[in-house]
Amino acid sequence: MACVMLAATTTTASAGGILTNTNQSIDFLRNPARDASIALDGVYSNPAGVVFMPEGFHLGINWQYAHQTRTVNSTNPLFALGKKNDGKTTKTFEGIADAPFLPSVQAAYNKGNWSLQFNFSVPGGGGACEFENGLGSFESAVGSIAYLLQQRGLGVDGYDVDGYMRGRQYYFGFQFGAAYKINEHWAVYGGLRALYGDASYRARLSNIQVKMHTDQGESYYVNFDRFINSAIAGINKQLGQAELATQMGVMTPEALAQAQQQAEAALVPLELLQKYSQGVNLMSNQTGFGVAPVIGVDYKIGNFNFAAKYEFNTEMKMKNHSTLEKPLTIEGAAANFPGIENINKYANETDVNEDAPALLTVGAQWAPIEELRLNAGYHHYYDKNAHWHNDAQDKLSHGSNEFLAGIEWDCSPRVTISCGGQLTRYGLTDEYMNDLSFVVNSYSAGFGVNYKATDKLTLKAAYFQTNYEDYNRTNYPQAGVSDSFTRTNRVLGVGLEVNL
Repeated sequence: MACVMLAATTTTASAGGILTNTNQSIDFLRNPARDASIALDGVYSNPAGVVFMPEGFHLGINWQYAHQTRTVNSTNPLFALGKKNDGKTTKTFEGIADAPFLPSVQAAYNKGNWSLQFNFSVPGGGGACEFENGLGSFESAVGSIAYLLQQRGLGVDGYDVDGYMRGRQYYFGFQFGAAYKINEHWAVYGGLRALYGDASYRARLSNIQVKMHTDQGESYYVNFDRFINSAIAGINKQLGQAELATQMGVMTPEALAQAQQQAEAALVPLELLQKYSQGVNLMSNQTGFGVAPVIGVDYKIGNFNFAAKYEFNTEMKMKNHSTLEKPLTIEGAAANFPGIENINKYANETDVNEDAPALLTVGAQWAPIEELRLNAGYHHYYDKNAHWHNDAQDKLSHGSNEFLAGIEWDCSPRVTISCGGQLTRYGLTDEYMNDLSFVVNSYSAGFGVNYKATDKLTLKAAYFQTNYEDYNRTNYPQAGVSDSFTRTNRVLGVGLEVNL
């Protein structure tokens, strides 16, 4: 039952890699292929190209609202023992993730051949995810307890439990840098990105009960704590009676030794389970900080623009402040509890590796006529070179890849409309996937409009939606256990840009 905690809020408002949000502006929502665009949102997507903008001060302010669901259809024979499951072995667990306020700010001051730039954004996390009924790995742990007690002949053949999980995660990003225009064709950029991580996790397994039967065959449920304490007391009482009988000569020493051996075999699993008899109520807060360089290059020729950017790996260690004072281990008869190691990620005063992986982006833009721009881009995340908890990166088959395309049209001197799409492919494997923290392959589409209210003020609005595939995991060591994962994601954004 110690499978309680998870990083379920990773990339809550995700449009990007496993641990990275790339939707850092309204311009991205309306056309995600921004890797070679020459515009203010390039402070994030193409910082070298920003130096080709007009001289002066440029400021962009963006607000996004994201709503996401995460659904896991779990199959486990143990679920049939659950009171609320009506004998079924498949159960749906759904999490709701809301990010009501995702801000970002881009600023640039261009003078001569130089562009000084600043970007504030939320490049990871961005909200809270809540599973009102916990997850399959929560409930299967309780089912394992009931099954273990059943196999020990202790009269148990079912369980009941209330599960709950809520996780909140924000990674605040601050990027400072400068671009230099070498000539009319070439520009380069160098900067630093700082990440501050702040996360909290709340999990609960409560009201745990085990199903018993009367001598007449009627079923009833007993509080698990009361059952465990009563069972241990009963075994110790029988052992005491056997010792007394031996002293009185009623029982032989050989029979006593056999009784002691049987009692120990019965007590071991019960005493191991006793620490979980009152359920689990776990709270953990995590904080961390990391810094990494960012470099970029832009090349302009005729109606074409080409650009590339490389964000170095950001080493991050999240420090735990938790109610779990030390890592829990289960040995012996209860060692087969699913997910037992996951809770140790949240032991108090421990450091958890959670790097933001290096990212390479390349893009191209072509303007066949002055009012029309066609965009294409490619992203590669070096996930396998990052360091994550329990070396999770090694379980991926390859780093994440994204392919992007879009179009912008200035349909009037004041109005620009655009749309675009993004295809995301992760290096997922059955070994990597679990219901505690998962991503699935997807394709996204966005559209929106810019309205130039004055020569100095532009208003922006956009909508972005991600459609996810299903991922089916079947390689569990337990027979009959499988999971199907999927998600939904919708983002609405508005913003403004000021050019002085």
